[in-house]
Amino acid sequence: MTQTPTRPQAHAQFTVPAKHPMVTVLGSGDALLRVIENAFPATDIHVRGNEIRATGDPAEVALIQRLFDEMMLVLRTGQPMTEDAVERSIAMLRSAADGEGATSETPAEVLTQNILSNRGRTIRPKTLNQKRYVDAIDQHTVVFGIGPAGTGKTYLAMAKAVQALQSKQVNRIILTRPAVEAGERLGFLPGTLYEKIDPYLRPLYDALHDMLDPDSIPRLMAAGTIEVAPLAYMRGRSQPTFTNVLTPDGWRPIGDLHVGDLVIGSNGEPTPVIGVYPQGERDIYRVTAQDGSWTLCCGEHLWTVRTASDKRRDKPWRVLETQEMIGNLRAAHARRYELPLLTAPVCFPERAVPMDPYALGLLLGDGCLTGSTTPSYSTADPELATALGTALPGVSVRRKNDVDHVLNRVKAPGDVVTLENPVTGALRALDLLGTGSYSKFVPDDYLQNSTEVRLAVLQGLLDSDGDPVTQADRTCRIQYTTTSILLRDDVIALVQSLGGVAYSRRRAAEGRKQGTARGGYRRDAHIVDIRLPEGIEPFRLTRKAEKYHAAGGGGRPMRFIDSIEPAGREEAVCIQVAAEDSLYVTQDYLLTHNTLNDAFIILDEAQNTSPEQMKMFLTRLGFDSKIVITGDVTQIDLPGGTKSGLRQVQEILEGLDDVHFSRLSSQDVVRHKLVGRIVDAYEKYDSQNGQNSHNGRRT
Repeated sequence: MTQTPTRPQAHAQFTVPAKHPMVTVLGSGDALLRVIENAFPATDIHVRGNEIRATGDPAEVALIQRLFDEMMLVLRTGQPMTEDAVERSIAMLRSAADGEGATSETPAEVLTQNILSNRGRTIRPKTLNQKRYVDAIDQHTVVFGIGPAGTGKTYLAMAKAVQALQSKQVNRIILTRPAVEAGERLGFLPGTLYEKIDPYLRPLYDALHDMLDPDSIPRLMAAGTIEVAPLAYMRGRSQPTFTNVLTPDGWRPIGDLHVGDLVIGSNGEPTPVIGVYPQGERDIYRVTAQDGSWTLCCGEHLWTVRTASDKRRDKPWRVLETQEMIGNLRAAHARRYELPLLTAPVCFPERAVPMDPYALGLLLGDGCLTGSTTPSYSTADPELATALGTALPGVSVRRKNDVDHVLNRVKAPGDVVTLENPVTGALRALDLLGTGSYSKFVPDDYLQNSTEVRLAVLQGLLDSDGDPVTQADRTCRIQYTTTSILLRDDVIALVQSLGGVAYSRRRAAEGRKQGTARGGYRRDAHIVDIRLPEGIEPFRLTRKAEKYHAAGGGGRPMRFIDSIEPAGREEAVCIQVAAEDSLYVTQDYLLTHNTLNDAFIILDEAQNTSPEQMKMFLTRLGFDSKIVITGDVTQIDLPGGTKSGLRQVQEILEGLDDVHFSRLSSQDVVRHKLVGRIVDAYEKYDSQNGQNSHNGRRT
C-alpha cells in the first residue's frame, strides 16, 4: 500500500515586546487571533505568555510571521489593530505572495498613511488600492476613481481636498454631482436652490461634516471657499480667471489667453487680445440675465448697458461697474439694464460636413434615424419632402402615404444590394444613427461652423418643429418644441450664435391628454421661445415664412440683467481687446468688457454625466488646480440612449500624461462586508448573461 508523503512542516516563533500588551496583538477576547486562525485553518497557532508559535505549511507559516511583523509596525505608531485591518493585511500579503501585481507597499504602509485627523478620528486608506488611489491624487492633476459603491472613492477624495485646503495648497474646494433625477433642470422644482439640490448633494455634505468643524462649514460656504453645487449649475461656470471666452476655434478659459490670441467681438468677428492684467483677489458676483444666461465677475467689472430712458432719449450706451448696478436693477417692475447682443452672427471657420445642413435639420426634426430600417421622413408638406430630396444627392424620397416618406438609395447600373444608404452612412459618421426623438442632438461640426451652415441647420429644425407665433404690436417670435434635452440646448446655442435670444420651459408629460400618435406625450416636452434679429430668416417652408413676415418678421431681440448676487472672493483677471467697443463674447454669448484657479474639484457620481458634460467639466480645469472624478460604471442612471461620459472618457484619456485612472474592486469595499459580496454577485450575474451592466438603460 502506497503511503501519502507527509508534507514538510515549518515552525516559527514570534515574541511580542513587553511594552505592547498581548491584548493589543490578539484583540479583546482573542478576536484578532480568531481572524488569523480562520484565515490559516491548516496551521497550528499557540500563544504562551508573550510568545506566539506557528506550525504548518512553510508558506503559510511565513505569511503568519510576516503578518505579525506588520501588525507590530502598525501598533508602534499608536494605531490599534482591528479585525477588519487584520483581514485586509492578510489579503494584501496573500496577493503579494501569489504574484498578483508587483508591489512595494506593505500592509503597515497602507494602514498607517494618515490623510486627515479631525474631531478625534483619523482618515486613512484601508486597502492597497485605496492607498494607490490616494497617492495618485498627490501625483497627478486629474484622477479618476472608478469602482463599486462602498470603496471610499468620494470619501477619500474629500479628505484629500480638505487636507489640500488646510495646507493652503488650494484656495477653494468645489464639489459637484449630476442631478440626473431632476433632468439637470432643478429650476423647475419647487423650493429654494438649497432645498432643490440637498437630496442630490447630501452625501457630500455628510462627508464634509465628518472632516470639518460643522460650525465652520456655513462660513466657508458663504465665503465661496467651499462650493457645493449640481453639475447643471456649473454649465459654463468658471471662476473669474477662467471665465469662458469665445474664440474662432471655440470656447477657451480667459486664464489661457495671451496677448495676440483671437477672441470673438460683438460684431461676430475675431479681435486680438492686446492686454492681460491679473487683478488679484476680488469680491465676485454672479450676473444673471432674464433668459437664464449668467457669468461671474468682480465688483469693479465693467458692463456696457443702457436703460429704457437712455433708449427713449437716444443716449449712447453707458459703462457701469457691477457694484453700481446692485440694488438698482428694477425701474418700477421692469428690468432696468439692457445688455448688448451680437450685431452680426459669430464667424466660425467653415468645416466640411458629411450631410447638407438643412437636410440634417429636417431629419433631426421629423426623421427616423434608428438604423434598424431604411431612413424615413414624416411630413405633410410636399415642399419639405422635395427640398429634402434635392439636398440629399444619391437619395430619392419615395412617398408611402400622405405623411410618410422613405429615403431610398438611388441605384446605378452594376450596384450591389449591400451598398450602404448615403443617409445611413452620414448619420453613422455623425454618431446620430440609432438616436430617438428624445436623444437627438446637433453635432459639434455643425454647431461651430460657418453662419450659413448654422442657419441652415436651424431652418431645417424650425421648418419641421417650429412655428411663428403672432403677437399684437410686437415682432414675431418663434416657438420650437422637442423632447430632447440635448437638442433643446443646441437650438439655444444656434440661436444665440446668430444674435438671437431663446427662453426655454418644460411641459411635463404627466397629466397631459394622450395624443393620437402611438406613444404620444410619453416624454416631457421642452419648449423654446425664440426671437431672431431682423435679416435672419428662420424658415424656408413657404407657408411658415409668409406667416412670419406677415406678423412683422424678426426685430431686435433684447436681454436684460435680472439679478446680481455675491459669490465669494476669488483671483480675477482682466483682458483688453482691440475691438472699438472693447466688448467680447463670454459664456452663453453674453457680451462684456473683460477654468478654476487654485481649486480642488471633485465630480462625484460621474457615471451619470453625458460625454458633453464630461468634456465641459474637464476643460474648466484651471492653473494650480486638481480634479478628482469618481463613479461606478455599473450604476448608470442616465435617460435611455444617453451615453455615459465616464465610460467614454476612459477610451479618450487613458495613458494621457498627468491623468490617472484608479480602479477599485469589491475587495476594496469598506462598508458592511455584505456589500462586497453583493457587488461580486452582480458582476458574476452580468458576466454569465453577457451584459456590460445589470441595467438595460446603461450604455
